[in-house]
Amino acid sequence: MADTESRWTEIEHLPEWDEEFYHIYTAKKFGKWVMIKTLRPEYASDPRYQAMIEQEFDVRYSLAHPNIVMINDFEEIPGIGRCIVTDDVYGDSLRKLIDTGKVTPQVIEQLRHQLLNALEYIQSKHIVHPPLTPDNIIFTENIGNLKLIDVGYEQRPRLSHQSVADDIYNYGLVLTEALDAAKSTDPVLRRVARRCSDADPKRRFTNVQAVHLALENRRSSVPALIILIFLLLMVLLVVWLMSPYRPEPPEHTALHNVNTTIKCLYSFIL
Repeated sequence: MADTESRWTEIEHLPEWDEEFYHIYTAKKFGKWVMIKTLRPEYASDPRYQAMIEQEFDVRYSLAHPNIVMINDFEEIPGIGRCIVTDDVYGDSLRKLIDTGKVTPQVIEQLRHQLLNALEYIQSKHIVHPPLTPDNIIFTENIGNLKLIDVGYEQRPRLSHQSVADDIYNYGLVLTEALDAAKSTDPVLRRVARRCSDADPKRRFTNVQAVHLALENRRSSVPALIILIFLLLMVLLVVWLMSPYRPEPPEHTALHNVNTTIKCLYSFIL
């Protein structure tokens, strides 16, 4: 017992991190900061909730993604009880950033990329999880990485259409709230957020991949337009050169004109 107690130090309850059935703590294990998740006292002796925390450990232990909090162990900690031990993800929730007016463009970009990647990964593993909210999205204290916490308690052979639809809908709500807090008028992000959370389910995106494509169009549209203009100009050039009504210039002049035109088009593309 003494050895067990000595490896755990600086255990501190974090009430603002508590979940519906769990208390959350920060602590050091052998001098390394970790997070601890354990059943609230009113549920700790109930076999149903004991099975629930064990199942959550089993489901989440195999998950490996840079934007999902990683689970390290499941053990009995003196004075606390049976606990899930995770990486240290101490920081600010998106809810806190919204409430304090600290949603930056970098945070928006992380929601656009990292959060969507995390959702796609969870769905690929067929994980059933609580609704996505600003409260379970954390930005770590030291380097500001986005981490999704409370990510699942059950793994199924496949997810229902409703589970996927709920993820997309809640992503739209989260993105909208963050955009409002940042006072962002980005037209693409606003359009994607509205469609994700449309009141009519038939108008929403059908999967996360479709959301990715809609967001990436913002960056791909300009290069695509340039390529289209270039191809159109090349076609017009060929038609003009082959036209029987075009005056026949001296051979060296014609070659010079073609080279000059191609150089101009090349310069335009660059």
